[in-house]
Amino acid sequence: MPVYRLGAEPLFPDPEDSDESGLLAVGGDLEPQRLLAAYACGIFPWYSEGQPILWHSPDPRALLLPSALHVPRSLRRTLRRGRYTLRFDTAFAEVVRACAESPRPDQDGTWITAEMQRAYLRLHELGFAHSAEAWEGGALVGGLYGVSLGGAFFAESMFARCDDASKAALVVLVEQLARWDFDLFDCQLPSDHVARFGARPVARRDFLELLRASLARETRRGPWSLEAPAAR
Repeated sequence: MPVYRLGAEPLFPDPEDSDESGLLAVGGDLEPQRLLAAYACGIFPWYSEGQPILWHSPDPRALLLPSALHVPRSLRRTLRRGRYTLRFDTAFAEVVRACAESPRPDQDGTWITAEMQRAYLRLHELGFAHSAEAWEGGALVGGLYGVSLGGAFFAESMFARCDDASKAALVVLVEQLARWDFDLFDCQLPSDHVARFGARPVARRDFLELLRASLARETRRGPWSLEAPAAR
């Protein structure tokens, strides 16, 4: 499969033209119009410092239906005890920076470059990118961020400084998305971690079909606030 070089216009080739690794295109920029066009096509940027911008659409895709969220029993107990204060969109830049600084197994450095951080902060300012945060004693101890379009949420990265902090943030976010009747919570790449919450690998073709239907819905622009959850 060829890898496409992007031009000045925020246009993308067919995601089905991605190579076996999911790599589709190279180049372009991280301006809001291009990023939103990418997510609407099931494409996201993922590259390391010193590389050109690389755009991916993996097959299979890890997909969690908000209504099918599974909460492990131990995590449910943590949430009932109320150890963490959980919020949305009160520290977006801090969450992104913490994700960038969080060490990853078998990963040297971070793909959340300074350029990427600025790009997602701009999306947040425009109301398309959001954070879910776990706080303890006034300190930010876990969270995740991603992009919202139509009835879809595209999770980008998460971090934790205390046990279950990022998991708690993920659960309350997905539960809130279910209350808002969101269709999709995109986890990008299949892993054991996201599988524990009910995410399943789906063929890219099926993911894109579900995404097209979801994008027909109006986007819930930010800032977001966490509404009262149902009793556990």
